Amino acid sequence: MFQNHAKIVQFISLANEITGRKKLQKMIFISKKLNYTFAEKYNFHIYGPYSEELTLRIEELCEMGFLQESCTDKGSYIQYAYQVTNAGDRFLETMDAVPENLEGCIDLMMNKSSRFLELVSTLLYFDHLEKEEQIEKLHIVKNKLKFSAEEIDGAYDFIEQLERQSAH
Repeated sequence: MFQNHAKIVQFISLANEITGRKKLQKMIFISKKLNYTFAEKYNFHIYGPYSEELTLRIEELCEMGFLQESCTDKGSYIQYAYQVTNAGDRFLETMDAVPENLEGCIDLMMNKSSRFLELVSTLLYFDHLEKEEQIEKLHIVKNKLKFSAEEIDGAYDFIEQLERQSAH
């Protein structure tokens, strides 16, 4: 019944801690695009792919005591961080084995900024288009972020790296 909730707890457990709601959203979306089985539906939003379902599940997991959400006032914004609690660890005992290579993909994503993951997830959101059309779309929907050609090339290289990691 709570299999989809457990997958999120497992994901955060593998990361140890995820700082930033946007980063968490992007990491789950990217993992889903790598064919890891996350059920959350995504729509395009201000910061790229966004799942209201994921937001609600995170809130539920915090209310159930399986995740701890901490807030840090950064002056102009509040930064959120998520960790698995002891109760969350016990909840994970009911979970299936970790999907193969997921931890390696999480490690790679944890080393990237939210801005970069926003770029990667936006390109993946438009992966049904040809590369040139993806880049064109990116410049339309993310015009204010002014991604450079080097950043875009880096994002495509990172996507290939993630695909290799998830295939091993």
